[in-house]
Amino acid sequence: MKKVFLSVALAALICSSLTSCMGKFALTRNLYAWNDQVSNKFVNEIVFVAFWILPVYEVCGLADLLVLNTIEFWSGDNPMTASTKTIDTDHGRYLVKSDDKGYEVVLESTGESFRLDFAIETKTWSVQTDGKEYPLMTFVDEGHVSVPLSDGSWQTVELSHEGVLAYKDAASSSMMAFK
Repeated sequence: MKKVFLSVALAALICSSLTSCMGKFALTRNLYAWNDQVSNKFVNEIVFVAFWILPVYEVCGLADLLVLNTIEFWSGDNPMTASTKTIDTDHGRYLVKSDDKGYEVVLESTGESFRLDFAIETKTWSVQTDGKEYPLMTFVDEGHVSVPLSDGSWQTVELSHEGVLAYKDAASSSMMAFK
């Protein structure tokens, strides 16, 4: 048994060194990000420790190291960070490609597109179209976002039904001012 384990460990080490790839470790990062948002910091810590004891993190890390990062090295894309979905609407079919930064949305019939990106440093979602970037909202804390109004000012909105209604009223009022 010891001989088999040593052979498998040696083969894994040789395979990982032959590919010489430092990938994104996307599976492990996704698991860590999920764990970080499960609940409060105490529950997150309990889940984190449990995942180390049950070897969830170890298995994900090994899958990243031996399989996913190797695919990323040779193909340029990590299977865990990119996916494309098709959405049919009354306006046409949209192709939505997700990656580790955001989404690219393309109207299939015309090829028109825009990009939605999330900047972790500033906690801001923005849209890119025609070579320009426009901020859409910035997370202030767990219960509030800051959103732009048409006059260029920003409003902090509570993430609740009442908060969204208040923003809709403010946005429609500022739009009326421009007419």
